Amino acid sequence: MLSRVADNLYWLSRYLERSEHTARLLDVNLDEVLDRNSAVADQQLDLLVDSLRLQKSREALLGTAVHEARHPIRALPELLMLDAAQPHSIAYSIATARENARQVREQISSEMWLQINWLYQNIRTTTAERIWENSPHDFLQTLVKDGIHLFRGLTDATMNHGEGWQFIQLGCYMERAQATAKVLDAHFRVNHTIERNGPYEQDLAWISLLKSCTAFEAYCKVYTVQIEPERVAEFLLLNADSPRSVRFAADRILEAVRAIATATGKQRGDPVTRLAGKLSASLDYSSVDEILDEGLHAYCVNIQNQCAKIHQAIYDRYIQPKSVLS
Repeated sequence: MLSRVADNLYWLSRYLERSEHTARLLDVNLDEVLDRNSAVADQQLDLLVDSLRLQKSREALLGTAVHEARHPIRALPELLMLDAAQPHSIAYSIATARENARQVREQISSEMWLQINWLYQNIRTTTAERIWENSPHDFLQTLVKDGIHLFRGLTDATMNHGEGWQFIQLGCYMERAQATAKVLDAHFRVNHTIERNGPYEQDLAWISLLKSCTAFEAYCKVYTVQIEPERVAEFLLLNADSPRSVRFAADRILEAVRAIATATGKQRGDPVTRLAGKLSASLDYSSVDEILDEGLHAYCVNIQNQCAKIHQAIYDRYIQPKSVLS
């Protein structure tokens, strides 16, 4: 496979996963802020910005928004949904994913191309007024999240599960591991520092985190409905069966890089496999008590750093030497 093709498939998948993650966070946070007072709403919007690791503060982002004169509860979501000039917006990520798909049109199935093109065209023609008229949930769930899930289903059902498919899996789970670590880190730092009005508000904060990772129902099946921060951290970091946990993502990354190494005949001394194996093993043999004792923030930052090293090793070995992280 050409390195250019591998690069396009990898980033196609990363940008789609990034879009879906942003849509989930927006969906959950909009539910949280609409019935709150302005101070709590501002805290929730700051948490959203922190969870997405945006380069600017909420105030700086709103200063660049097209609708900056409007209330931030509407202006910030509009920016993150529809502003194609904002690199962290859904519109930007979907457009970039489609461009990557267009460049490898011959490598993906017709069904995949039609779906991502449909998704792009619908988002491009959606207006903020229409979103608020119909409800943001309809846009975020029915169009964005369901549209991306359909694309992933079509990918698995219509594309050969060879080297190209493995790069798509690799991109998806690289993005997911880092995104879950970021949102977990942000929520733990904020939820332990903000004054909450009793245990009910505390529970809502942790439920919001689980819903942001599409993990609330899965968590309840493992731990019942009793919400404890330590169990939330354990589930999102170390659960081997939850598709949204960091450990699950790390295991899928390892599977993908092993398959790619085998397909390209580069198994011997493969630095990508070594780094991915190290990440997977560290999560496999960690305990939540040790993580919390040593500091959850440091642990989450370490996961992101390990993912960055794997990303760089992928580029150095398969795509181009000394790539700059995007």
